[in-house]
Amino acid sequence: MKEVVFINSHPIQYFAPMYKYLNEHGVVTRAWYCSNESIVGGMDKQFGTEVKWDIPLLQGYEYKFFRNSSWKPSHFNGFFGLVNLKMILNLFRIPKSVIVVHGWHYFTHLSILLLGKLKGHTICLRCEMPDNQEVLKKGFKQIFKRFALKHFLFPRVHYFLNIGTQNKGFYKSYGIDDKRIIFCPYSVDNERFRKSKDDLSSQIEEIRTGLGISKDDKVILYSGKYITKKRPIDLLEAYIKLNRENCCLLFVGDGNLRPEMEALIAKHDLKKVILTGFINQSDITKYYAISDVFVMSSSIGETWGLSVNEAMNFNMPIIVSDVTGCSVDLVKQGVNGYVFETGNVDDLTSKLNEVLFDNKLTWDITSEQVVDKYSYQTVSENLKTLIN
Repeated sequence: MKEVVFINSHPIQYFAPMYKYLNEHGVVTRAWYCSNESIVGGMDKQFGTEVKWDIPLLQGYEYKFFRNSSWKPSHFNGFFGLVNLKMILNLFRIPKSVIVVHGWHYFTHLSILLLGKLKGHTICLRCEMPDNQEVLKKGFKQIFKRFALKHFLFPRVHYFLNIGTQNKGFYKSYGIDDKRIIFCPYSVDNERFRKSKDDLSSQIEEIRTGLGISKDDKVILYSGKYITKKRPIDLLEAYIKLNRENCCLLFVGDGNLRPEMEALIAKHDLKKVILTGFINQSDITKYYAISDVFVMSSSIGETWGLSVNEAMNFNMPIIVSDVTGCSVDLVKQGVNGYVFETGNVDDLTSKLNEVLFDNKLTWDITSEQVVDKYSYQTVSENLKTLIN
């Protein structure tokens, strides 16, 4: 039985619990990291604040950090921000394994994808690219990328691990056969979030009171960075158009659009909009527990949207923009939520009204039931087909 080695830029709060789960369920898993930035903490340029995750990122699996030889070392610094020569060399020292590389956007990652086959490893690519965003890209750079992927990189990959429908469509657009595409969905620790839901069920009124939210208010939740690609101002404008007194808007997160959002809040004298600032993983569940609908209003660049998975474990309705990578998979239109046209504030306003005040969702299938398939268990079961 082969081991599975995941190649990551740094320890990631969504991936580390999955590695622990895989080891506990018969898939011997280790991780190789190009950087320890998320462990030591530091300035997150998009959040605009110091970030150090407060859940265990290095427990339950073997891991190794490799020296970064880049002259501008950071996973925030583009292709040459991660240059881990000893990691590439180590590829030729270990027994034949299943190597899972998350994307090709760093020197280290691309090198392993190109060279791993030479040692006899089973090379797997797990990228996030959704087809609905890829088709919107034009120009010479895109033409070159498609040529390079189709003729140089993808022939050196054995299997393509798709995270969802749009991602599978991306691989299919390059002529990849279905037999080489394996469903390994983007997932969160469903078990942890559902336990938090149960634990917090008796504290909802107390949490709301602490935030100054009435027990009768409907709560709209946004969770993410206040940055352009996530379009938080669209949601703020939709809230203004909704114009409901018994409705609160929670923006969990932070980012460089905060001053613009604060100016709009002040201009309209909005008393029930809360900008929380950065909230760490151990506390974020409180905000899911008290909310009535979750909204992701993102545009191009939101390749999946894992906070949608988190919200669905609290069984709340979701409203997601049509460009967001997970919209096809996680939203059952009119059932557990709605997909709206990206950037269309009127459409978003209408969908908010239908969910919160018109009660138009059928709930033939719940958000919890939908997200059950997008789990570490599914990843484990499907990876086992590669290691035996």
